[in-house]
Amino acid sequence: MNGKVVVSQLGARMHYAVPRIFASHGRLAHFYTDICATKGWPRIVGSLPPALFPAPVKRLAGRRPKGVPGELTTVFSSFGIRSALRRMQVRDVIEETAHAVWAGSIFSRMVAQSGFHDASGLYAFSGDALEQMHAAKRRGLWTAVEQMIAPRDVVEMLMDREMQRFPAWAGLPRSNPHARVFANREKAEWALADYIVCPSDFVRQHVIACGGPGERCVVVPYGVNPAFTIDRKARPPGPLRVLTVGEVGIRKGSPYVAEAARLVGGAATFRMAGRLSISESARQEISQWVDLRGIVPRTQIAEEFRWADVFLLPSLCEGSATAVYEALAAGLPVITTENTGTVVRDGIDGFIVPICDAEAIALAVERLAADDGLRRSMSAHASARAADFTVEAYGKRLLAALSNANASRSAAPAKVYTFPDTQNQRRIL
Repeated sequence: MNGKVVVSQLGARMHYAVPRIFASHGRLAHFYTDICATKGWPRIVGSLPPALFPAPVKRLAGRRPKGVPGELTTVFSSFGIRSALRRMQVRDVIEETAHAVWAGSIFSRMVAQSGFHDASGLYAFSGDALEQMHAAKRRGLWTAVEQMIAPRDVVEMLMDREMQRFPAWAGLPRSNPHARVFANREKAEWALADYIVCPSDFVRQHVIACGGPGERCVVVPYGVNPAFTIDRKARPPGPLRVLTVGEVGIRKGSPYVAEAARLVGGAATFRMAGRLSISESARQEISQWVDLRGIVPRTQIAEEFRWADVFLLPSLCEGSATAVYEALAAGLPVITTENTGTVVRDGIDGFIVPICDAEAIALAVERLAADDGLRRSMSAHASARAADFTVEAYGKRLLAALSNANASRSAAPAKVYTFPDTQNQRRIL
């Protein structure tokens, strides 16, 4: 990797960590995003009292790419609003995937048309990158694509299996033609990329299993701001308090949280903070055992971590779940799965349990409830582990990984790839 870099991303992913990293090292040529509260007309939102706006607009006010110079930032605000309105009308996973393909391809084309500001490289995100990567390669730039989660083929396989197990939660599996389009976008991006940035070895292994070039994959775990750390007090008497943060749905393993809570009974109290992506019947079922908090504003999420004694995230598929990093920074022992792309060390910072195993979750919770010395030891180890995964450390890992990778791979001969997107266009890679 050499020279300055254009970064493009939809949304405020990880509070704009990647553009901030490049900017802080003087390596940011330009930053493209859909919408934020510091550029264009959305600045009005940030200058008025939050009470004047509904929740979605309040979240927009929180999109502030601090540390990214405004003069190096281009937003597509009209597209961002249009995309947000379309997203609000999504009713199921099929429409959600269709929206992801639509938004990603339009955003990518707008970036490609806006230019690369004399940069040497492009850093973009999977599913949103293909068109701009084509344009960047034509101009001689190196390209990096971040594979934020396991490939779409893996997600579909795992989700289909869980939908068959829990039809009352999300309905039975249905054919999703947009999933194949999205998966093919990912594979076309891998074919173009000089670097495929994977947040965990779990993601890297599945990229390779789905036909991706393992020699171009670099594993770079994430990090969280150390300001998130919490001064933990002595645990008050009573049941162990178990927290899950994230969308309540089958991908996050929520049915197994509910079943584990039932198995544990009065030894622990369970709480889930996140958007509900389940049917009403499933909500009623899980509410018997778990306190559903709904969406908790980012400004209040630290209070949820302060309440908890243990963090639980039994996801079936992630990239490397940032909520786990936050839990470690909050000094919480973590019960999680390998599929979260976790940095938790089994038996040291918490427990790694198999996916889809409520009994294993319940046993881990019961062990921590019964042994306060073990819980306190794991809490101390969690805080120490978090010190290795700050945003600053993440930035150093990212820049080092890109610098150490073999950039000469980009000189490979061009290949012809048929990409079945919505226009059935034939693309030259």
